[in-house]
Amino acid sequence: MTVTIGRRELLAALGGAAAWPLAARAQQPAMPLVGFLSDSSPETNADLSAAFRKGLNEAGFTEGRNVAIEYRWASAQFDRLPGLAADLVRRQVAVIAATGSVPTVLAAKEATATIPIVFNAGVDPVKAGLVVALNKPGGNLTGITSVNAQIGSKWVGLMRELLPSVTRVAVLINPEARMNTVDMVTDVQAAAAAVGLQVVIRPH
Repeated sequence: MTVTIGRRELLAALGGAAAWPLAARAQQPAMPLVGFLSDSSPETNADLSAAFRKGLNEAGFTEGRNVAIEYRWASAQFDRLPGLAADLVRRQVAVIAATGSVPTVLAAKEATATIPIVFNAGVDPVKAGLVVALNKPGGNLTGITSVNAQIGSKWVGLMRELLPSVTRVAVLINPEARMNTVDMVTDVQAAAAAVGLQVVIRPH
């Protein structure tokens, strides 16, 4: 499930620095400044930050040449996130990339209602209170989510087609991921009941 990404808005936020009036440029950074906010650490999040820089490169922005990146790492200390987000706002970044977890995104959201925020999340962003709707996020947040609870019914349908004689199926869940699990289990149970299957829920 993908939330509509405002790529044009992101590029406009970054590229807008080139269009600032001469008088304004004297008070602004020489190049657009991107904020990178993470609940993790540089050591454990090296792949993600590298992928982030690669994405900027593909959009025409190279760190140190025509864009600067301010990294803020909470190192799993979630109570630091609000202060780190506020610091990025004080630095007047053009956009904030909030990565990792819902608390990271919420910290950025609380810190500013005007600076664009791009997030990646492993939850339903609507239920998590990040955006208003998937097709029209609203506000200053946009991003992607890897979660699609409705896919559970597709799994049931495929299993029924492949194994028509099966009457009972098991679903393994992560009890700590409650926000994702409840929707997924509900969807699976409804789909299974519709085709006469019994569902057994097992934590792992």
